[in-house]
Amino acid sequence: MLDIKYMREHPDEVLAAMAALGAEDAPVKQALDLDERRRALMTRAENLRAERNAGSKQVGQMMREGKRAEAQALQQRMSEIGAEIKAIEEEQGVLDRNFSDAMLRIPNLPHPSVPLGKDETENVLVRQEGTLPAFSFEPRTHWDLGSALDIIDFERGVKLSGSRFYVLKAAGAHLQRALINWMLDLHIYKQGYVEIYPPYMVKAEILVGTGNLPKFGDNLYHDAEEDFWWIPTAEVPVTNLYREEILDGEKLPIKHVAFTACFRREKMSAGRDVRGIKRGHQFDKVEMVKFVRPETSMDELMTLIDDAEAVCRGLAIPHRVIQMCTGDLSFTAAAKYDVEVWASGVKEWLEVSSCSNFMDFQARRANIRFRPEPGARPEFVHTLNGSGLALPRVVIAVLENYQQPDGTIVVPEVLRPYMGGMEKIG
Repeated sequence: MLDIKYMREHPDEVLAAMAALGAEDAPVKQALDLDERRRALMTRAENLRAERNAGSKQVGQMMREGKRAEAQALQQRMSEIGAEIKAIEEEQGVLDRNFSDAMLRIPNLPHPSVPLGKDETENVLVRQEGTLPAFSFEPRTHWDLGSALDIIDFERGVKLSGSRFYVLKAAGAHLQRALINWMLDLHIYKQGYVEIYPPYMVKAEILVGTGNLPKFGDNLYHDAEEDFWWIPTAEVPVTNLYREEILDGEKLPIKHVAFTACFRREKMSAGRDVRGIKRGHQFDKVEMVKFVRPETSMDELMTLIDDAEAVCRGLAIPHRVIQMCTGDLSFTAAAKYDVEVWASGVKEWLEVSSCSNFMDFQARRANIRFRPEPGARPEFVHTLNGSGLALPRVVIAVLENYQQPDGTIVVPEVLRPYMGGMEKIG
């Protein structure tokens, strides 16, 4: 969440940022009004408590001096003050809850480096690497290739779970597992990330910490009986590993990587990409998460992007980096870059990673702090995350870019040791 002190001192700047984000409905004015009212009540309650404390001392003094009638009158006043304090505390409790809810619904402020723009059409191409494959034949889509090779079973996926589900089998399942293991090894042994295997179900407050709740509850899967929520990404549990903790500044940056299944309702993309495996309610992803000092966070974002691109380079798949404009930023990100790979069959760029710097937005929600030096006052860390990478779309890119005229798929060299030496799927 945002710093309420900054909001009080710069209300016009915050409102201008909301307009740039296309978030004019964010309850900024409501939060500031509630903040003013609750602070006024706090001041009133403190004054009444001071009056009650002073009065209590006077009552004792009066009783010792034999001024019984005066003491009883003052006691009556103290009783009235107590009732007034109780009423204020009850009103303050309501205001606090409403204030907290309003603050949780206000998006992050964009970093000054983020270009202004109304929507995704005004995002900025940062760079593109690799040459798009040239085929002597019309390249096929992954759903045609997967069905012909009997490595993706769409019909049985629907039979088991309904639309937007599929079954990977044989070399298809092996390919996905090889990608996961290779990507984890790359991030761990060459880039210095520490692996985490987190729970796939979390408590509601964990999703509040990363900004998924309360705003995006409709897109999450929830077990109401146990009050567990299925994670939409490993970012959720990994970021909250250090919830309510004060970290040693000398140990920053902390870099974690995790492979998990991810669960999302895809309600916002109804009717889009209904064929193939591009969008599903369940998918696998390797995720990178960083906890860093504030002064280094933008440099750490650039390194995070390069770590994601290293996967594309290792697979020799053309990719590009897109900087999100203000109108296409996520709710939580202060700055965000997408890494997209080219898929020759569907003939489009597919997002495989969103690399974001949240600055202190998530850290405030989850209360994750660090001491810059021993004995120093704790400060909020900056958190970052990025996929490294999202599996369904990487599988699509491998199948479609490495396809051969006879319908077989050449296995990328880096994956062959992870697939028992297999050089071709067919």
